Amino acid sequence: MGLIGIQLVVSLLMASIMQRLAPHCSFARWLICNGSLYRFKHPSEGELCALAGKQIPKNTKRERRQNGVSESKPLTVPKDIDLHLEAAPIKALDALVLRFFLEYQWLIDFAVYAAGVSLFTEGYYCLVDGSKEVNIGAIWCLLTIAFSLKVLFTLMSHYFRSEEGGERSVCLAFGFLTLLIAMLVLVVRDEYLEFGLEPGFANLFDNLEIFLRQQGWEWSVPFTKLTVKLGLAAFCSFIGALLAFPGLRLAQTHLDALKMTSERPMMQILLHASFLSPVIVVLLWVKPITRDFLENAPLAKQSVTLMSSSTFDSVRLWTVVALCALRLAVTRIHLQAYLNLADRWVQQMKREAGRIAAIDIQRKVTRIFCYLTVVTLQYLGPILLMLFSTLLLKSMGDYSWGLYPESPRVTPAVRLAPVVLSPSLDEEGEEIEEDIQATVARVSEALGSLRSVFTPLFYRGLFAFLTWWVAACQLITSLFGVYFHQYLMQS
Repeated sequence: MGLIGIQLVVSLLMASIMQRLAPHCSFARWLICNGSLYRFKHPSEGELCALAGKQIPKNTKRERRQNGVSESKPLTVPKDIDLHLEAAPIKALDALVLRFFLEYQWLIDFAVYAAGVSLFTEGYYCLVDGSKEVNIGAIWCLLTIAFSLKVLFTLMSHYFRSEEGGERSVCLAFGFLTLLIAMLVLVVRDEYLEFGLEPGFANLFDNLEIFLRQQGWEWSVPFTKLTVKLGLAAFCSFIGALLAFPGLRLAQTHLDALKMTSERPMMQILLHASFLSPVIVVLLWVKPITRDFLENAPLAKQSVTLMSSSTFDSVRLWTVVALCALRLAVTRIHLQAYLNLADRWVQQMKREAGRIAAIDIQRKVTRIFCYLTVVTLQYLGPILLMLFSTLLLKSMGDYSWGLYPESPRVTPAVRLAPVVLSPSLDEEGEEIEEDIQATVARVSEALGSLRSVFTPLFYRGLFAFLTWWVAACQLITSLFGVYFHQYLMQS
């Protein structure tokens, strides 16, 4: 197995480019600071006083004395003043006040470069047989998934630290709900949900038993398949809790985006298709609806094969990637719909009676803009999880994109042969070369043994289930969010 090759060189080059270009050229910064998104500026106290028909106070806070105690009284204005917020394009300097901006910039830029490395790896495997090399693109994809989960966990921990609004209860409720759903899904047979978890785990246990016996260890299974599935269900519950607020936020921005594009029917069609894309992903792994129908379609009392099994696998991968690309294409529409909440809140305030402190108006308008990157991470995080899980499913599961003939890769047998070293030579240069060759041989043998234990059959089941589960969690949380914002909030 080759350790150092063109893949590693390209990977190191990409990491160096990412480090040097991040301060000057950032895709994450361009996404929100290229001038296409508009934020609303909060009104000054002078503007509020002018609209209220009063003079600007000399001090920002007026003092009054009651029972010998000096108290500060904030400036208040009527709620029904004719207030109109000023819109301004978001610039790079404005991003300095955004919450979690550094985490957002790092994740999005790393995902872009990881997609580039994965694309190069796929092209490299088209030209060269890379079965004996480490798949560097898969490592980048795995790191992107890990970073996405870490950022989403950071956002969820922010909600857990909040003492207001019951955000902690929402995360726990969705965690327990998805735990029950995951346990139900894991007992469904492969004839209905074709993840391939059962044959994948069976293959893993068999290979692991052979591998450990060759090392001289008496191995017995320390945990049953039921224990493994319970652990997987717990991980699914963790993902469900992470995607709770992203799903609720997606539902809110989707409804607001539909109102914002009420005069653009084609854009509304794209928004509906983007919102319902998890439904298509979920149905792609329901075997009676998709694979069985396409391979044995009833036509004129006969069964006609519309698509072969390998072609269906390729089409399924392309479909998931295309749906992720569709969601990425309408990102700015959702972000602008979120920014418009400031103006909507002001319009709603103007229909109310009473007075409000000027500082409360300024805080509300500013807070909406400050949490822009949080909303962006909640929107893009699930997309990155689904996209890079699909890329891992393709590369680690030995699938094909269907663009070129795929040569079958033979998984090496499970063995670990001892490395025989030649006697040490007198010359110092030859001794160093012998040590390097021995080290490379040991590492290559170890990686080859691990590759024989974790086979493509196991990776197919694992990453297919992960891709499907992310889509299922998005579907559950976003549909509940639509119901919540459409009916519960209005009642």
